[in-house]
Amino acid sequence: MAPNSRPLTPGIYAPVPTFFLAGSEDLDLVSLESHVVLLAGAGVRPLLAGSLGEGLHLTHGERTTIIQSARRALDSVGFGGIPIIAGTGTGSTRETIALCVEAAQAGADYAIVIASGYFAGVLAGNKKALKDFWTDVSESSPIPVLIYNYPGATAGIDLDSDLITELATECPNLAGIKLTCGNVGKLTRVCATVSDPSFATLHPRKNPDAPFLVLGGYADFLVPSTFANGHGAITGLADVAPRTVVKLFELAKAASQDISRLPDAQRLQGIVGRADYTIAKGSIAGTKALLQQLYGYGGNPRKPLPPIDPESAEALWNHPHVQELVRFERELSSKAK
Repeated sequence: MAPNSRPLTPGIYAPVPTFFLAGSEDLDLVSLESHVVLLAGAGVRPLLAGSLGEGLHLTHGERTTIIQSARRALDSVGFGGIPIIAGTGTGSTRETIALCVEAAQAGADYAIVIASGYFAGVLAGNKKALKDFWTDVSESSPIPVLIYNYPGATAGIDLDSDLITELATECPNLAGIKLTCGNVGKLTRVCATVSDPSFATLHPRKNPDAPFLVLGGYADFLVPSTFANGHGAITGLADVAPRTVVKLFELAKAASQDISRLPDAQRLQGIVGRADYTIAKGSIAGTKALLQQLYGYGGNPRKPLPPIDPESAEALWNHPHVQELVRFERELSSKAK
């Protein structure tokens, strides 16, 4: 595979919500384009059609449309070098591969794949079946693939560090993993192998621009994961406060090289960790409500997901943890102007 013109590098990625027009629930591409450009300006790269992006609620055609729309928006304002990750996990191995092909054709640079939880009773305890799934998908995908480990969305399917390390070692078209299990010990064990300087030489990637990255699925353990040689995060909090999460990763990296920077990183980790925990409880509807307050777009999830009720939306916005985050984000934004 030829090198990718948009390399996958350590940093902060955001699972971008898919926005829908009120009433019709048709795609709101204007809001989508505005948001991916806002994120790019803050140093955050987009993941489309993931969990927060309601990939499960999108048709094949809609997935293609949002990738094309985001790519067009980024290119039009000078962000042509920013990669797009597309969620392509679905029920069968066959359809997952088809979605990887379609994502590549639409302009995605990388795919991220979750196992379906529908048959978790069979798959969860079957290491061979799980290993075969990501092996088969990565071998057939025209673009590099990240593993998405999210037990909460897969009826408890939770890859252990041994299986993840085996996949990373044996599958050269795998480019990383998102650990929404939140297991820092697991992250540490995987990084002990893949972040070792010898790994790239012993187990070269099919695409040299797509190294195996270990990314947290939340921002509330970004500092400890960085000290364990993790590579950043794919986190919904970066949709709400992109500059803050990028700043935290920068401070964490700096502290790992200069321990005198650690208190600053720990202080900001506290702000981010409290907000991440509080906002996550609001799920997709809560995040969209905050985006509506902050940026003027958000709307509701697609049915059957319910909207957040007005009282809960107001309580979330006014929560001290959220307001602390908003103040910090606005301070950073004003300095960037």
